[in-house]
Amino acid sequence: MPNAPQSTDGAAVAVGDGAFGDQLVAQRDAPVGGQAVLEGVMMRGISTWSVAVRKPLPEQLHEGGLDAEEVPLGEIEVTSQPLTSVLKKHRVLRLPLIRGVVALGESLAIGFKALGISANAQLPEDEQEISGGVWAGTVVVAILLAVGLFFVIPVGLTSLIKDQLNSSFLFWLVEGVLRTGIFLGYLLLLSRLRDLRRVFEYHGAEHKTISCYEAGLELTPANAQRFSRLHPRCGTSFLLVVMIVAIFVFAPIGLPAWYFLVLTRIVGVPLIAGISFELIKFAGKNRRRAWVRAIMWPGLMLQKLTTREPDLDQLAVAIAAMNAVLAVENPMGASEEEMLGMEVVA
Repeated sequence: MPNAPQSTDGAAVAVGDGAFGDQLVAQRDAPVGGQAVLEGVMMRGISTWSVAVRKPLPEQLHEGGLDAEEVPLGEIEVTSQPLTSVLKKHRVLRLPLIRGVVALGESLAIGFKALGISANAQLPEDEQEISGGVWAGTVVVAILLAVGLFFVIPVGLTSLIKDQLNSSFLFWLVEGVLRTGIFLGYLLLLSRLRDLRRVFEYHGAEHKTISCYEAGLELTPANAQRFSRLHPRCGTSFLLVVMIVAIFVFAPIGLPAWYFLVLTRIVGVPLIAGISFELIKFAGKNRRRAWVRAIMWPGLMLQKLTTREPDLDQLAVAIAAMNAVLAVENPMGASEEEMLGMEVVA
């Protein structure tokens, strides 16, 4: 086990085995989250969110931007925007289950805006930027594809053999296994795409930087590098929870007509998302408990597919995004009023 630095309040510990390997793991939760974008990282706090992107040098730019295998070598460009969650304005939206759905919707909106900023940063200055309408259309298409792939297709395929199964239990079991299998296969396919390698490295940089902040250590690339690239509040872990929760939510429905089965899978998505959000939030706050860590283990293993070890330059970009948030606010020292409605996934 390495001689890992410890924060003054014991908020970071070194782990020599299990999911994290010989790396530091933060032992407390902070109201910060983030997302990997193209050659950069988005960080979100309580009242602001920031995107830091490594820009290409002028001599690296060609018509259409960088070549597929090129790494930008320019300066870090940081963009910050204020954040006012709708959860702060309406008490009913902060109720359990509802708050998770609203928070995820807001996270999607911010995430796609951040992707737009990062994509435009890689283009020559005289080239037309990607419009907001294009990104809005991308959001709609992405949501429809996700619902279709993970909910409609599994129930549709299982419905083809419903008469042969002749059992609501077997139908429930086959559909759940098929849905989870499609999800795992999808992640495995993504992990093998070379074009996403650097996005996954920035995903690891985002997690390491958040953990370093949660542990109370100075935000430097060297410090952040010593933390695990896995994080209990990661969206990958959240999606696995969604797949498992869906099995139990759909179990009582039984074997109605196929069209009603499909309808319930679509309508049930918000409920499943809300339950899953509450579970992942609980896990993040109770990560010190052994039984919670055991339950989180499969999701952490999946993060090994969607994260890669970043280099120090990539960590510098993630830290720049975090510092831009910290220049405006102090998430760890936020009051209860400031924290009202704050729901975030790392």
